[in-house]
Order: sequence, then C-alpha cells, then structure tokens
Amino acid sequence: MRVPRIYETAGQPWQIGSNIHLSEDATNHVGRVLRMTAGQQLELFNGDGNNYAATIVEATKRSVTVKIDQVATNKSEAPLAIHLAQGISRGERMDFVLQKSVELGVTEITPLFTERCGVKLTGERLLKKQQQWQKIVIAACEQSGRSVVPQVHTPLQLQQWLASAPAGLKLTLDPYAAKPLRDLADSPQHVTLFIGPEGGLTEAEVQAAATQQFLPVRLGPRILRTETAALTALSVIQYQFGDLA
Repeated sequence: MRVPRIYETAGQPWQIGSNIHLSEDATNHVGRVLRMTAGQQLELFNGDGNNYAATIVEATKRSVTVKIDQVATNKSEAPLAIHLAQGISRGERMDFVLQKSVELGVTEITPLFTERCGVKLTGERLLKKQQQWQKIVIAACEQSGRSVVPQVHTPLQLQQWLASAPAGLKLTLDPYAAKPLRDLADSPQHVTLFIGPEGGLTEAEVQAAATQQFLPVRLGPRILRTETAALTALSVIQYQFGDLA
C-alpha cells in the first residue's frame, strides 16, 4: 500500500524523534479525508528537498500529531532549472498547466497578463487566485513525489515581467518561428519558457520578448492549444537537457 505524502509548513528544523503537530490543512487531509489513525505511516515534506518518514501518534478530525522516524534526501529534482512564464488562461486550463508542469519538473512559475489574456484579476481576487494556484502546485508535489515546492510568483503584466526576466536560455513558443525547439544545441542550466494564453501572443509581444533576448522556437507544423504547447515544450526541454528519458 502506498504511503500518503503530506506537505507541511516547515516551522522549526525537523529531527528524528521530533513530534510535529500538523497544520489545519494537513490535519483535515489526514484526519477527515484519509481517515488515518494512530500507528499508521505517512511521509511528510516541507519544501527543503527531504522526505520525512513519520508515524501518527494521535489523530482526530481536529488535531493530528506525528513523530519523525527517518529523514532521506529526495533525489527527484531535475538538474535543469525551468522557469515557466505562462499567459493566464481561463478556468481549468490554467490549473491543468500548473499541475502538469510541476509533474514535469518546473522550478518556478510566473503567471502573466498579456494582451489576449481575457482574464481580469485584481486586488483580493488576484491574491486568492495566486494562493489557489500555489495549493495546486503543492498537491502536484504530493502526487508526483517532489519535495521541493515550485513557487507561483505574483502575476505580472508582460512588459513588467520582461524588464526583469531571468538570465539563461530564454525561449518563446511561436508556431511561425524559423527554428524548431529540437534544434537547440546548448546545454543550459536554466531555461525560461514563455507561453502565450489561449489567443496567443501578438506580434508586438513577440517582438518585445525578442528585444530581451528571448529566442522564438516552434514545436512543429501544427498550432497547439496553450496547455498542450506548454506541456509539450517542457517535455522536449527535459528530454534534451534534463532528466526525462
């Protein structure tokens, strides 16, 4: 039987023998959803890259306490750091991209407002949406076996983000680009992948990215939906430069 993996905020450094009182979210999942009881095993992670084997000491619907039994380094992280800059899509499409990109090994995500974005979020609604996206990322880490949690950055306007885009190999997907993604010959340590929303990028946005050293590349002869494009590109990048094979 598979041992459940649970994310818990770090707090104090965890050591073998330490008792950990789980947070409200983790308690709800362990006590109410999974209905686990004292003596059962689970695996905790807190984002530091380790797995913590633990035993439940006490479990109710309102409180769960576990004891740390073992600590092991999680070696599931890819050697390649990938920053996904994703044009915000409507509803479940964005959630799907976040979930699957975590499974494919992205290390950080910046949602972007672009000209054809079609999603309006400000103030409290924007904050809640960012928190929701971060929870989706955490759940994907629980499922996929990762112990480093990618950060979902505060959503930005495209021009604002381009002005401070990170160093390394920077790619923009463009179905009309001259160069296919498979022809990249570099061996980068960091890749920034910029994907447009459902309506794609405008020519002005492609040019703005080019002025910041983003290289336009294509995936093939067909035009892909934004969620398909992101996951296909991530798979190709991890196959060529990362640990997917």
